[in-house]
Amino acid sequence: MAHFAKLNSKNRVIDVVVVNNDVLGSPESEATGITFLTNLTGHSSWKQCSYNRKIRKNYPGIGNYYYDSSNDMFVPYKPFASHTLNASTGQWDAPLTYPSDGKRYSWDETAYQADNTKGWVEIIGETE
Repeated sequence: MAHFAKLNSKNRVIDVVVVNNDVLGSPESEATGITFLTNLTGHSSWKQCSYNRKIRKNYPGIGNYYYDSSNDMFVPYKPFASHTLNASTGQWDAPLTYPSDGKRYSWDETAYQADNTKGWVEIIGETE
């Protein structure tokens, strides 16, 4: 089964559908899938995606991912102003490395903006 993300005019993911591989032919053709979905739905903005992340870096979530055409990948929305897009992974990287001491942390953008040597704040008192 092949997955396709339906995009709005701003390249935001508004739906993800499954298309039978028989429709795509052999070898699989994204263009054939887009034509099929356009004829079926009347909507023409589709991009093939992959549940196992083999196509376009990330499996797109509806409403919180968009298609980045310059990098040809699906990207989650930027979580914090200080984060930068990693074009290799399709994820947003914090400006400071996540601590490797085995503890759990969350990002504090306010702390980072006040002092760019801080940002990771230990999560205390939560259990899994």
